[in-house]
This record gives sequence, C-alpha cells and structure tokens, in this order.
Amino acid sequence: GPYTFILPASKMVPRILQSKKDTIGLRIPDNQIACNIIKELGRPILSASLPGEMIEDYTDPEIMYQNFSKEVDLVINGGIGGSVPSTVIDCTKDTYEVIRMGAGEWNE
Repeated sequence: GPYTFILPASKMVPRILQSKKDTIGLRIPDNQIACNIIKELGRPILSASLPGEMIEDYTDPEIMYQNFSKEVDLVINGGIGGSVPSTVIDCTKDTYEVIRMGAGEWNE
C-alpha cells in the first residue's frame, strides 16, 4: 500500500541516504509500475518526495516530459499519478506513531 515507514538507519545505509536524525524512510508504493521496476531490478530505488506546490509538474507524464526531458533519460507514461501523499509511520520508538495520514489506511 501507499506507506512510508521511518526506521533507524544502520551503518550499512549510505550516509547520503540518511537524515540528520539517523533515520531512513522506506516507501512502499501503491503503483504497479514502480513495484514492477523494483522487482525487476531486485533492489530498492532512490526517490524524492514531491514538493507541495506545482504537484501537477510531477504527476502528469506529459508535463514531466516537457519540463525534464533534457535532464532525464526516460519518462514512463503510466497515466496521471495520484496526488494523495503516503501514510507516514514512525517506527523508531517502542510505539509506532502515525506522523501523517495519507492514502494508506492505518488502524492502531
């Protein structure tokens, strides 16, 4: 589902991927294209969160191609993406805490 789990970052996690809090966000997408790419690669992929403004620039493949075609090798047109953010759950303490409710359901 559309979840992001905040976990403690071990020493195996490259420093560039860690936050200042020594944590890492693990996103579980609810997107078949992303899941298939991850499955075929056999490893996770690095991505960034969408900025709150100009969300259409990052969810509409045609606009993405117009804006970023000189900076990326490929834009996959899987239709317009969702604009509802993931549900973020902090798993760094004894009790899990929902930081943000989003597209994923969470019952405590």
